[in-house]
Order: sequence, then structure tokens, then C-alpha cells
Amino acid sequence: MAEQQAPQDVEMANDPSDTPQSQPIAANQVQNEAGGFVWQVDDLVRFRRFLVLGSEGGTYYASQQQLGQENAQALMRLIAQGRGPEAVKIIVEYSTQGRTAKQDPIILSLALCARSKHMETKRAAYAALGEVLRIPTHLFNFVEICETLSKPSTGWGRAHRKAIQKWYNGKKPRGLAMAVTKYKQRNGWSHRDLFRLCHVKPTDPAIQFVVKYVIKGFDAVKEDAGKAGVSQDVTSVYTFLEGVEQAKTMSEDELVSAIPRHGLVREHIPTNHLSSKKIWEALLEKMPMTAMIRNLGKMTNVGVLAPLTDGMTKVCDKLRDEESLKSARVHPFSILLALKQYQAGQGDKGKLTWQPNQAIVSALDEAFYIAFKTVQPTNKRYLLAIDVSGSMSWGNCNGTTITPRVASAAMAMLTARTEPQYHFVGFSHRLVPLNINSTQRLDTVLRTIEQVPMGGTDCAQPMLYAKENNLKVDVFIIYTDCETWAGPVHPSEALKQYRAQSGIDAKLIVCAMTSSGFTLADPDDRGMLDMAGFDSAAPDIIREFVLGL
Repeated sequence: MAEQQAPQDVEMANDPSDTPQSQPIAANQVQNEAGGFVWQVDDLVRFRRFLVLGSEGGTYYASQQQLGQENAQALMRLIAQGRGPEAVKIIVEYSTQGRTAKQDPIILSLALCARSKHMETKRAAYAALGEVLRIPTHLFNFVEICETLSKPSTGWGRAHRKAIQKWYNGKKPRGLAMAVTKYKQRNGWSHRDLFRLCHVKPTDPAIQFVVKYVIKGFDAVKEDAGKAGVSQDVTSVYTFLEGVEQAKTMSEDELVSAIPRHGLVREHIPTNHLSSKKIWEALLEKMPMTAMIRNLGKMTNVGVLAPLTDGMTKVCDKLRDEESLKSARVHPFSILLALKQYQAGQGDKGKLTWQPNQAIVSALDEAFYIAFKTVQPTNKRYLLAIDVSGSMSWGNCNGTTITPRVASAAMAMLTARTEPQYHFVGFSHRLVPLNINSTQRLDTVLRTIEQVPMGGTDCAQPMLYAKENNLKVDVFIIYTDCETWAGPVHPSEALKQYRAQSGIDAKLIVCAMTSSGFTLADPDDRGMLDMAGFDSAAPDIIREFVLGL
């Protein structure tokens, strides 16, 4: 693995037009993990990349641990510079807008800010708990990370306790009752543990009722519910909790009636009833979007989503409902993952198998594009260049089974669905034109990409190809892990050569598909943009840059 050099240690080459990527063309270039010379992104860019892409699985050249440490250090440097509140603002923005596929990098970053010694950062982080940690699973993960960061102490100081108290007290009683019964524990943490450690003291009688239920059990709150003068909220919470408790011993038919009556969800259903078609049909009626996407395989397995059934129609309609996808904050990446998983006909874990319903596959394909914010086309000419080198098939994006290569293909298709003028190419050490068009389904596109031979990485290939073939290109978009090293000319120099020959002031967008600290976009060239590849706001970012907004 190549050693990274500091910018001041770089020996400058004389002629950028004749300098291979294994040598620098600028004093501020650094050596990437593959041995090529590129630019280092600043800490804020790297932080944004990490929130979107995570570091789970690492890359071909850098381990998960190495990437994780480097990304954490970038955030710590921002905090040390007094930019922690700005980082927290970005965390809230990315989380509430649903711009990230997974919450893990978001939660880790928020915990690092909460545990910092910079008081403004700490206050901002704790103030954001309710917006970012929307379900108990997020809260449990946050508490676990905070304890780990605080060792050898526990970290349960006054600010920490008050923030956890506020998280519980800020919930609506019926919503809290659902939360504590649906998400009972995670990583060894339970609500009872958090109540004890944060010294929760709710003033709302209905919240008190839920807390007592968690600590002492249902029998302890029965008597309270029967007392005269209890509020409507207490009665509502009691009725719901009674339904949850009774569900534990109900027959199948009783459960089918209880599910809509009490608003029960899958987590409330005893395991022995989770292979029942009737139970899943009842659950599907008001099943949340994310739960529905997660359980497509199971519902197909038990027959709820068989061809031409009401269940199939209901799921397809819901997947095509833009408002439902947006309000549920479903990230396109989650849909892409569900699409590949559903088509596989089996889960990653366990023995569950199913015969995929092609109507569901088509609906998932449409949902992927719908989940992105709709933007107006720029009507520019695009060359969509997908890095198919060996490193792009290594590791994954944000701890999923999706490789950077597959994610790149999906993102490129998004532009093709938006813009009328585009051309696809795949490249490694050489470039191959791809027979892909916007009418193709995503699974067909992925099969095409996966058939392109791998090789070393030369990100200058798209610009050289356009120059040699006299193509008219306004915007080059390169989807890559930025580990370019194999070419005789740097990508930024290839772009300049293309501009000079074509007379077109072409722009270059680098979509980074891993959270490494490198970019091939020259920071001094206003016609080059570096961005995180699987950001759900990507269409907006691209459009504004291309139009100079």
C-alpha cells in the first residue's frame, strides 16, 4: 500500500500534460492509497461523505477500521476549530431530510459531538437529540456509543441525563407506548435501564403511566387505569397496552381482529403466528412504509403478495406513492437494497426463501427513482462514466451488500432518467461504451455493468475518450472511489485538454462512492465539483452546479 505524502513533500513534475498519475502535477496533491496523486478533500467534505456513505466494509485499499478512524478524526478537527455547532447542524439536516441510507454514521457523529469538551458543540448535540434520534433503537445506539467514548467513566453527567429525560418526556403518550413495546431493547440496553440512569421524572400522567408499565409491568398499572378522573390520554394508553399484552395469548382469528383495533405491528405478534397469511394481510393494511419494504420477502413467502392479489396491488400502489415515500424518509439506497434482496429470492440470513413477483420488482424499480427529489432537467449533454475497476467491487456502501460499482450504476441511471442527452461508459484502465438507456429497468442495467471487465483505475479515460472521438460533452460525471493511479495523464489535465480541443467549457462532477479523503477534482478549478455519491439530494446538487446556481 502506498504511503501518503504531505503536500510539502511532493516533488513537482514540470509538464502536467505529460505527467502520469503516479507523479504529482501540483504542490498540494497527496498520494492516495493506490499510489496515484490526487487532492485531499477538506474535513467538512469528508465529514459529509462519511454521513452519506459510512465506512463499514472499508475499501479495496483501506480497512474499515482505518476509514472509521480517519473520518472520526476529521470531525474531531472540525470541533477543535470551533466548527462543532456547524457539524451538528449538518447532522440534523442530513438526518431529517432523509439524505442518508443508514443512521449509524449520523448517530456516531452526534455522540462524538455530545462527548466533546467544546461546550457549544455539546449543547448543540444534546439539543438535537429529539430530531435525530427518532426511535428507541437510535437512542439505545447513541447511549451505547456515549458510554464507550466516556470510558473509564460512565458519561451519565447532568447534561446527558437531562437530554435523555427530555427525549422521553417530549413524546406523545400513545406514541411512547408504541415505542417502548415495539423497540424493547438493543445491544443489551432497555428502556428500564435508561429510566433508571437518567432519573426520569415525567410530569404528564400518561407518560408516568407508560414509565410505570415499563418498570413494574402491566399488572401494576391496571389499578391506576381504573381510578376515577383519569385523563383520556391515560385511557388511550391503557387500552393500547392491554391489547399488546392480550396479543401474547390470542388465537389467530383474535389477532386478526386486534391488529386494526389496537394498531398492533409485527413486533407485537407472537412468533408462532408470523407464518400466517391472514395475520400478514391484517398487518399490511396500515403497515409503515419502511416495515413494508423490509418484509416484502416474508409477505411473498406466505402468499400475501401472490400475482393479481389485493396485497400485491396495495404494495405496488404504495411503492409508487411519492408522498408516502417522502413522508417515511425512505432513502433510495434502502429501496435499491430491497430490490436486489427481493430479486435474489432469499434473505442474507436465515432460511427464508420466496419466488419474486415481477410486479413487485417493477414497483421497487420505480420507487427507487421516485424516492429522489424530482428536479427539472438542465438539457445539457452528459457523459456518465462508471468506474468498473477492481476496487469498485470491493467492500460496500454504508454497511450494506451494495458495492460501489452497483451504487454507481444506480446513481448514473438517475441522471439518465432526468436528462434527455446522455451517454454511458464504463472504464478501468480502458473504456467501454455501454448500451444503456433510460427506459431500462435497474436490474437490467446492473447486469450490464457487472459484465464489464475489471482493471486498474484511470479516471482520465472519460475525458480522453470524448476528446479522441470528438464528442460534444457539457458535463462529465465520474462515479468512482477516487483510487485513480493507472493513467499517463491526470483526470484534471485530461479535462483541460478536452476543453481546449472542443471549445466547450465542460464541467466535471466527481461522485465519490466511498468515504475516503481523496478527490480527483482540482479544488482550484470552479468547473469541478466533488460530492458524496449516494446523497438523496444528489439531483439538486448536480443541477445547481451545472447551471451555475
